[in-house]
Amino acid sequence: MKAPGAIVFGGGSGLGAATARRLAAEGAHVVVADIAADAASAVADAAGGVAVTADVTDPQSVQAAVDRVAADGAELRWCVNCAGVATPAKLVGRDGPTPLETFARVIDVNLVGTVNVLRLAAGAMQALEPQEDGERGVLVTTASVAAFDGQIGQVAYAASKGGVAALTLPVARELAGTGIRVVSVAPGLFDTPMMAGLPAAAREALGGTVPFPPRLGNPDEYAELVLSILRNRMLNGEVIRLDGALRLPPR
Repeated sequence: MKAPGAIVFGGGSGLGAATARRLAAEGAHVVVADIAADAASAVADAAGGVAVTADVTDPQSVQAAVDRVAADGAELRWCVNCAGVATPAKLVGRDGPTPLETFARVIDVNLVGTVNVLRLAAGAMQALEPQEDGERGVLVTTASVAAFDGQIGQVAYAASKGGVAALTLPVARELAGTGIRVVSVAPGLFDTPMMAGLPAAAREALGGTVPFPPRLGNPDEYAELVLSILRNRMLNGEVIRLDGALRLPPR
């Protein structure tokens, strides 16, 4: 049997990098796709995969990433989208209403980008021969606990991740007929580059708000959940919170 082909979008850092490394360790042929070419190359080199430059909002670059799997002689069975941005903005700031473009960019990357990845990856998977239980592939997306308890200043981010969560079931239902599963992970506070710029004391304080374990999540824990999703065929159409029982306060 061929080694499964996998693409990890946003694979150059954080959750995506951990996932790319984990899937490669499982024997998958991994394409690390990221808008940051150098970061993608570094992860791919370390994991024994290949790197491509991809912007999830650009259909051509996403299609090129999908096509790269087949070009390397593999079959795209697994696709994980971790690409996203978290630009904070209140609806109305000190200088008045926040420019609409600020919100549109976050929604374009996080939500429209997710749809772009799903549609093109699913198109490739549907052409494959079914495997056990008729499964052709698995699509994993990344929502956020902000989808359910977004904070002040997370208008666009919460809306975009709420959209990712909401589309999970209808997309899973649509693709069920062709044996493609769809699951979303909603992480809480994780130790990713988004947190890296904070002082150590602030990072520790944030981690202490998590009921248990009282720390920031490790990207490897996200990757481990992704692997469990890929292995367990009864996981489908679900949004899984990965947050240590955290519920975000208003601020």
